[in-house]
Amino acid sequence: MNEYNPKELEPKWQAYWQEHNFHRTGDAPDRAKYYVLEMFPYPSGKLHMGHMRVYSIGDVLARFLRMRGFNVLHPMGWDAFGLPAENAAMEHGVDPAEWTDSNIAAMKAQQNALGLSYDWERELTTCYPDYYRWNQWIFLLFYHQGLAYKKKAPVNWCPRCVTVLANEQVESGLCWRCSSEVSPRELDQWFLKITDYSDRLLDDLKLLDGWPQRVKIMQENWIGRSYGADITFTVKETGDEMPVFTTRPDTLFGVTYMVLAPEHPLVEKLTRGTPREEEIREFVQKMSRESEIARTSAETEKVGLFTGAHAINPVNGEEVPILVGNYVLMSYGSGAVMGVPAHDQRDFLFARKYQLPIRVVINPPDKDLTLQPLEAAYEDPGMMVNSGSFNGMDNEEGKKALTAWLAQRGQGANRVMYRLRDWLISRQRYWGTPIPIIYCARCGTVPVPEEDLPVVLPTGLNLSRIQQSPLKEMESFMHTTCPRCGQEARRETDTMDTFFCSSWYYMRFVDPQCDQAPFRREPGDYWLPVDQYIGGIEHAVLHLLYSRFFTKFLYDQGLVQIQEPFQRLLAQGMVYKDGAKMSKSKGNVVTPDEIIEKYGADTGRLFILFASPPEKDLDWSDRGVEGCHRFLRRAWRLFQLHIGLFQPLPPEGRQGNMDAQPEPGPAELELRRAMHAAIKKVTYDIEERFNFNTAISAIMELVNSIYGYFNLAEEEAVERHRIFLGEVLETVIVLLAPFAPHLCEELWHQCGRRESVHRESWPSYDAAALKVEEVEVVVQVNGKVRGHIQVAADLSEDELLEAAREHERVKSYLQGKEVVKTITVPQKLVNIVVR
Repeated sequence: MNEYNPKELEPKWQAYWQEHNFHRTGDAPDRAKYYVLEMFPYPSGKLHMGHMRVYSIGDVLARFLRMRGFNVLHPMGWDAFGLPAENAAMEHGVDPAEWTDSNIAAMKAQQNALGLSYDWERELTTCYPDYYRWNQWIFLLFYHQGLAYKKKAPVNWCPRCVTVLANEQVESGLCWRCSSEVSPRELDQWFLKITDYSDRLLDDLKLLDGWPQRVKIMQENWIGRSYGADITFTVKETGDEMPVFTTRPDTLFGVTYMVLAPEHPLVEKLTRGTPREEEIREFVQKMSRESEIARTSAETEKVGLFTGAHAINPVNGEEVPILVGNYVLMSYGSGAVMGVPAHDQRDFLFARKYQLPIRVVINPPDKDLTLQPLEAAYEDPGMMVNSGSFNGMDNEEGKKALTAWLAQRGQGANRVMYRLRDWLISRQRYWGTPIPIIYCARCGTVPVPEEDLPVVLPTGLNLSRIQQSPLKEMESFMHTTCPRCGQEARRETDTMDTFFCSSWYYMRFVDPQCDQAPFRREPGDYWLPVDQYIGGIEHAVLHLLYSRFFTKFLYDQGLVQIQEPFQRLLAQGMVYKDGAKMSKSKGNVVTPDEIIEKYGADTGRLFILFASPPEKDLDWSDRGVEGCHRFLRRAWRLFQLHIGLFQPLPPEGRQGNMDAQPEPGPAELELRRAMHAAIKKVTYDIEERFNFNTAISAIMELVNSIYGYFNLAEEEAVERHRIFLGEVLETVIVLLAPFAPHLCEELWHQCGRRESVHRESWPSYDAAALKVEEVEVVVQVNGKVRGHIQVAADLSEDELLEAAREHERVKSYLQGKEVVKTITVPQKLVNIVVR
């Protein structure tokens, strides 16, 4: 008997698929399409288990859908720009392009070794000019629509990466890539006006029924739409107006202090020449060295200094102290906030720390908070108190009434505020898309003409040391001529944030060879949106939000007919080992290469899909891998033992063979039921639930049923039903094929089939076959099992109860007893309650 040898059969079938360009996307505009996409990787050089998991999920779905008759697009590419390549160039003295290409080749070989069914004809690499040319084209589209602009702005600066970071790339005050502490710096930077799309990005979340709720909540919170009011306070000492934005105008009578951002222009004016001037100047300078993220972090202590000035509350004329605080930002609202400690927990703690007054102005429905000191802020709805003529009003009504009252006096107005800020795309690094802008002394800022694209990233740059804006050292790149006047000019030396590349790459896949546009409208209309997108939860705000922004912008420009890029989103869980995330420092890393070498790719694919539902975290188990390998060997052995059952199909196909079959006995009917139950379960679990683990379990159960049949069946019965048994075995191959493609391809051909199993039609289940003739029913008396009866599955409730009463052992427990009630569960249980 042949032994299962994945080291031999897996390379064999990979070569076969590659030779026949097996996974090329077909041109079939009349067929229903399905676009499956895993987030493309950064070419670091090695796949890890997270990669293996996400790629296995996507590949199972792609193979399954092809067998279901869909025209499937399943491409792969490389998110190839970025700091790691530039840092590697500095560390190892290699060109970033050379380092990147080498890593791509290594990772592509690993992907092929996993048996992934990508259409490599559509492969794209973002650091190649034929891709980033269209980055530049799209940038100019933003520019001409007034949505790309340059301004001097305080930015998040990473001293180690020597570049700026978008707000989304700062995590707890640290650089998202290198974990260095981020500090503020003021630079001229290019921005995209994503804020123009705030409402659409927020409102259209309701269209994303196929997205995890937690991802939608994360985007909703990041956009941060707040409804409130602008209210004008007045500085007592100078007469200056001091506007504030608040979502709680109903608490205005509870204001007991004001806080200004350190950058607020009034800070210097209010403290100049006062005893507090030097202390506050030092505080302001200290805050200028801290990032906004760090200042507003929940872990950062809230600090305030009294300026010596006071603000006049417009609703009651009360004078309250003005402080300058570290937690107030000039970039949000007006840079001034009102302190209402009775109804905001942050303000409450701040007021306690600095012994500021706390005044209740909202009471809960069932309690008077004014009768005793508060232990915490009351932030819920209630009735207004200590609020003049607004006393007794519901606070929600009070918000409207107070704002209207202030508006009549020119001291307030309704306003909608957003947390989202424009996207800073400038990076002071080399390995990125050059920004297609020229600066001319005569003409000013000049966009590069479309016919001159791409602006090619130069080679031969000395990257032996970290430096800001390396392109400034390339004289041949820097110096150019103005396309308008022909005079000497200079190029922009910033490059684009790499998230620009990934914000539209899924569109390029639909038409990757097009050299007249990013893609043509016809294939875009056919393939877009992506039907199923698969990737990590860590991209919930950055990549996914930017992609939605790009899609809406390109829709407005008439390039696409969709307004959302991804119909369904699966955010897969992490892979852990020994309870911790895999990492070299913990010594708990298992690589795909190790699994392929020891067990084969099919075992690795099967385990990583069987061990946990895809959206849940997965804890790596060596025993689990062994178990999956044993199952594949067991499936292999099943076919080697019974390979003689297979015979060439007649001209009329399998059904012609089935028509000549003898009547099945009880064992064959039960096996047929098990086969159709497995078809139903596997189909539903892949197509509707993405529960690959339970789908695999159903296949394992079917294999067990087949072994059970052969263990009990007589040789004569096996021979008589050989065609039916061959169908059952072939069904196992087809159901298992998306999960273990190499093994199933080999077995399929061993069974005499000439075409690939992956071009076989997916089987459908027969509902009639799932019906059972007889069932075993448990009989209880007063809740205790007293017997089992074998009855017809379609027995009526009265007939079932009668059969239970006639059971000899049950009769003895009913004798001389009064039946109080009976409980029947059809096909499962009868419980007779007696006394």
